[in-house]
Amino acid sequence: MAHKNFAQGKKLFYHTFPDENKHLYEIDFILSRAQKICPIEVKSSGYKTHKSLDLFCEKYSDRVRDRYLLYTKDLCKDGALQIVPVYMAPFL
Repeated sequence: MAHKNFAQGKKLFYHTFPDENKHLYEIDFILSRAQKICPIEVKSSGYKTHKSLDLFCEKYSDRVRDRYLLYTKDLCKDGALQIVPVYMAPFL
């Protein structure tokens, strides 16, 4: 897991992980908050499929605080997933 400094002074992480068939999944960004992690997936269109994010949250369920999907449409929520317009990324 690599990290870079985010514009707001937060450390921002990126993560890849394989499934049992060696297919590689990726989480675009991970924020660290209050001893937990917040995975972020970025989509250029559509938000209905987010398998990497789902598998990551399942695998690390005891460590996940909030989960976000950034995309180009309006703010909404799908269960525990917070679906956020890209322009709101600085507020995460």
